[in-house]
This record gives sequence, structure tokens and C-alpha cells, in this order.
Amino acid sequence: AGLSDSYVESARIDGAGEFTIFLRIILPLCKPVLATIALFIAVDNWNAWFDTFLYNSANLQLSTLQYELMKVLQTANTMSNSLLQALSRAAAGTTNTVTPRAIRATMTIIVSVPIVVVYPFLQRYFVHGLTLGGIKE
Repeated sequence: AGLSDSYVESARIDGAGEFTIFLRIILPLCKPVLATIALFIAVDNWNAWFDTFLYNSANLQLSTLQYELMKVLQTANTMSNSLLQALSRAAAGTTNTVTPRAIRATMTIIVSVPIVVVYPFLQRYFVHGLTLGGIKE
């Protein structure tokens, strides 16, 4: 758990200062961790619809994709309840309806596309972290 002290000791023996040790030894070894944190923060911010709900209630013209999709899903749930009542009165199987579950699945695909596009750029840091050799003690 953590970086070995051997890296820092070896760099000090070679005459490196603290700043050089940080930039050339510690920071490159931490790239996989930093890439993971960046990915988690990006996904968290990408999926944040509640922030728009709180901070942007005065100007409804400005909104995020997640907030708009959340409104679509709420509308679909509301319409589904009234549509089910109407369909129960009408003949069964005469109309095709879009269920809230289908809308939710479509929204999941729409929201996932940007993260799937960004991930290959960060994947090299994950692979580098897995294959990174080091000093064996």
C-alpha cells in the first residue's frame, strides 16, 4: 500500500532534489491513481442533475442533459400511469406504447456515450498502472 521508500532513497542517492523526486519519480507512478480519480469525478459531474435543479431554478432555459432526461423520465412515468388506465378501458393489444422502462434504457445509452468516448484516452494510464514494475524488497 503506497509507494516504496526505495524510490525516494534511490533518487536521493543519485542527487535529485525534492522537486525533481516529485516530478520524475512520484508523479509518474501516481498517474494511474490520478486517472482513476479523474474518471470518477468526470462520471460524478456528468451524472449530476440535482445541481441544475437547485442552482438553476430561476432560468429554465439553461439546463444540463441529465436534468432534461430526468424531466423526460418523470413525464413518461406520469403519462404511463394515465395511459395504463386508458388502455385498460380500450381493447388490449391494439396500440403500441413506449414504456418508462424503454425510455430509461434509451436514456442510459445516451448518457453513457460521452463516458465511453473519454475512457479510451484514460485506459493507457490504467494499463500502465497494472503493468508497472518496481523495486522488489
